[in-house]
Amino acid sequence: MSDLHLFSYFRPASSGSGHGRILVPEQHLVVGAGPVGRHVAAILAERGDRVVLGSRSGRGPEIAGVTNVALDATDPDALTRAADGASAIFHTANPGPYPVWDRQWPLMSSALLTATERTGAVYAMAGNLYPLGPVTAPMHEGMPDDARDHLGALRARVWADALAAHRAGRIRAFEVRGSDYIGGESAAGHIGRALPTALKGKTVRMVGRVDTPHTFTDVNDVARLLVTVYDAPDAHGRVWHVPSHAPRTQRQMIDEFLDLAGIPRVAVRGMSPASLRTLGLFSPLLREVAQLSYQLMRPYVLDATAATERFSFAPSPWGDTLHRTLRAAGWQPDRPRRI
Repeated sequence: MSDLHLFSYFRPASSGSGHGRILVPEQHLVVGAGPVGRHVAAILAERGDRVVLGSRSGRGPEIAGVTNVALDATDPDALTRAADGASAIFHTANPGPYPVWDRQWPLMSSALLTATERTGAVYAMAGNLYPLGPVTAPMHEGMPDDARDHLGALRARVWADALAAHRAGRIRAFEVRGSDYIGGESAAGHIGRALPTALKGKTVRMVGRVDTPHTFTDVNDVARLLVTVYDAPDAHGRVWHVPSHAPRTQRQMIDEFLDLAGIPRVAVRGMSPASLRTLGLFSPLLREVAQLSYQLMRPYVLDATAATERFSFAPSPWGDTLHRTLRAAGWQPDRPRRI
């Protein structure tokens, strides 16, 4: 049975009698058809809600109850039209590679805030841990957003603007934050991009140190927590961290994937920030990655105790996450091993 079928929701509605809780179909706009957005749309449709899934291309999964539309997430008028009648706007979009963030994030953030204020929809945001900057302890929601690099400061501003609007009573908003993603349908993230090389038996080069503990978050769990928090209005107005499995080093992750695939382990080597800065002279993307390499130079551990306790929320089975990640990297097993 899929995690979608295991996930049931009963939202309160006024039935006149004051007894019980009934399931009330709603309408939602999901902005971004990446792994998180697609899974949010599937969860919502599975429970009977109507979903508009907006992306630049307008292409997305064929899911009953989900309408795929082409949408410019920097256009407040287009967003407002797409969100007409929506109970929530789930923002799961990425504006593109790091070099375009300075230009695109402010436009997207402003447009989404405008659309949520116009429509009265709840603003459900998929965030990340960049706003915290370098840390020396497990990351919990009580830590300040104190990033000094411009990418982290930019993401912190996106949430700060939404929180200010929430506190002013203009909108209702919350943000869900996970660590590096795994488990998606495409090879993304530090591990996902390295896996195809490892599966070919070649040496893998990873950002930072390869033997420091690091939390990895299943994209499906990000989607599940977004919907879970949306369903709890008293949980809005704050950040929630996504419950994730115990941290592993980058080397352990690559070894675990190769063991599961039945492929001999390969050499896993790190790349120092200095090396990344040198490569960044020729690559704008690597220049930005160098700024964030602190995340992989020391322990980078997520503390999601708050969501675990508040919602009795547990991460997806680790074996399922590994299998999904491997398949996204091109692995096609004849007989998958059990974990």
